[in-house]
Amino acid sequence: MWTAAFWKDASERAVKTAAQTAGGVLIIGTPIWEVDWTAGLGITATATVLSLLTSIASSGRGDHESASALEYVGQHRAG
Repeated sequence: MWTAAFWKDASERAVKTAAQTAGGVLIIGTPIWEVDWTAGLGITATATVLSLLTSIASSGRGDHESASALEYVGQHRAG
């Protein structure tokens, strides 16, 4: 968690989350000029913070140089 690579990954993930959330706010069927931008930005900010917190919470898993917890490759139990 204390590496530049971790924060680069976490930031990239947070920016993607912000873009997806903002896109979701716009796609709800409301014309762009009628969007409640205060609420939309609040929702986007909340999702972005949650993304960063998820990266921090995942820092002990997977690749320790990355913000991803998906690097872990476990073994399946024999059936």
